Amino acid sequence: MASFKINEAVFDKLANILKKHQLGEVEYQDSNFKIRIAARNTMMQRGEAYTEKIPEVADPSTTISVPTDDWTRHSGALKSPMVGVCYLAPEPGAKNFVEIGSEVSEGQPILILEAMKVMNLIKAHKSGKVVHIAVKSSDPIEYGQLLLVIE
Repeated sequence: MASFKINEAVFDKLANILKKHQLGEVEYQDSNFKIRIAARNTMMQRGEAYTEKIPEVADPSTTISVPTDDWTRHSGALKSPMVGVCYLAPEPGAKNFVEIGSEVSEGQPILILEAMKVMNLIKAHKSGKVVHIAVKSSDPIEYGQLLLVIE
């Protein structure tokens, strides 16, 4: 078995880049070695459902009106907690969890993100009406990418 020495300076620099830019993973390769560092999501254990809480606005008069073409800034925007592949239905050929116009309750399953062969059930972060779905089934999803909007 071949042994190798980890270049701690490279490792530390990659870890700092990962943290600074809030990335899910970072990879570096040169002619001698390849290293990949992945962040561990402390909010979720493997295979556990994820629910993101959106802070409540104390004074409704301070709510900012967001144009509908900028859904990422909407107060009801749900963004991806991980990198993976999106599935809008529980299994191939089944009806989607939600459609535009669907009324949902907080904690209700709304889609699945597959990450490393683990199906992660993503739940509604609040109750309301689905007004925008930004992804399609089988789309590759990045960390922080807009998934859908609930009003």
